[in-house]
Amino acid sequence: MSSTDWEDVVEMPDELDDETAESLADDADEFQDMKGEMCPYPQVEAKKALASLDSGDLLVQETDHVPSTENVPKAVEDDAEAKVWRSGDGLYRIFLHKR
Repeated sequence: MSSTDWEDVVEMPDELDDETAESLADDADEFQDMKGEMCPYPQVEAKKALASLDSGDLLVQETDHVPSTENVPKAVEDDAEAKVWRSGDGLYRIFLHKR
C-alpha cells in the first residue's frame, strides 16, 4: 500500500474513501478528537496545536459539530491550509496543513 499524504486531500477532498481518510488521520503529526465539543473549543485547540507544529506538518481534527467545519478553517487560515472531509456517518475530519 502506498503512503497517503496531504496531496491526496488537496487534490480530491470530496472523493476520499474511508480507508484513505483513515490512513491520513493515522499518519497525522497530531490528531484531535473533538467529537461532542462545540465552538469555540475546537478553534482554540487547533490554534494551540498548530503553534507547536512545524511547517508542513498535518493536524487532523475529528468532529461531529458541523459549524466547526467552517469555524476551525477560518480561525487558522493564517497558519494553515484546511480541507474538510465528511464520512458517511455524520463525522467530519478537518485536515490542517501548517504553512
